[in-house]
Amino acid sequence: MIIRQVQPGDEEAIWQILSPMLKAGDTYALPRDWTREQALTYWLAPEKQSFVAIKDGRVTGTYYLRANQAGGGAHVANCGYVTASWAAGQGIAKAMCAHSLEAAREAGFRAMQFNLVVSTNLRAIGLWQHMGFVTIGRLPGAFQHHEQGDVDALVMFRHL
Repeated sequence: MIIRQVQPGDEEAIWQILSPMLKAGDTYALPRDWTREQALTYWLAPEKQSFVAIKDGRVTGTYYLRANQAGGGAHVANCGYVTASWAAGQGIAKAMCAHSLEAAREAGFRAMQFNLVVSTNLRAIGLWQHMGFVTIGRLPGAFQHHEQGDVDALVMFRHL
């Protein structure tokens, strides 16, 4: 697997990964009806470093890395990861997370924080725990799950 920064021409492959995630509405606090342009503008925003994971010549996942906050919080990184639905279970998210931890260290970040991990996303929670993240907070009913109603969200953190 190769993980590299996004290059011109990657946009359609990224959209093909983001679109089903947005429509599902069960892992990210993003509008389910976002257009291709809106989603790519968010994912590839200038304040983010965006990456793709390539396996067997196909883009199988994407992630971004950014400062979690400005000013006094700028030493803590934040990431968002999405694996293509057809590539689930192949270690893509784990590889992207490992890559992001190293990229964050290289960029001078001292920690990484996930601000809103949906409590029903058990696969992601298990992976983040495996990668050294701990739950430092639980936000009751903070995520409107389109099928399960209001569910909790976790704040997860690890030092780099």
